Amino acid sequence: QLVESGGGSVQAGGSLTLSCVVSGHTFRNNAWFRQVPGDNREFVALINSDASRMYGDFVKGRTTISRDNTKNTVYLQMNSLKPEDTGLYYCAGDVQKVVGGGWLLPYKGQGTHITVSS
Repeated sequence: QLVESGGGSVQAGGSLTLSCVVSGHTFRNNAWFRQVPGDNREFVALINSDASRMYGDFVKGRTTISRDNTKNTVYLQMNSLKPEDTGLYYCAGDVQKVVGGGWLLPYKGQGTHITVSS
């Protein structure tokens, strides 16, 4: 199970830290994705079990994904937020990138919404 929290409304330039509490399964990796209007899903960040990370182009340099294994929690710290960052952010586990650029998300949470106003 993956349960997100930490979303909310913030002004452009602000920061938010999202949390994802993980239970019931040990994942090879955890990732954050964003759902935007038009039902498009965008990759935000991923952390592997060896703590290696990768980020989506639109958040590079202003976002950090981390994990606290003692709390079974994955975090997404987002800085310098922009209005175009608005969307539903959800946590996923055991994700796989597939040919063509898509992703398989066998496990995912319900999401937490971020609204960034200008």
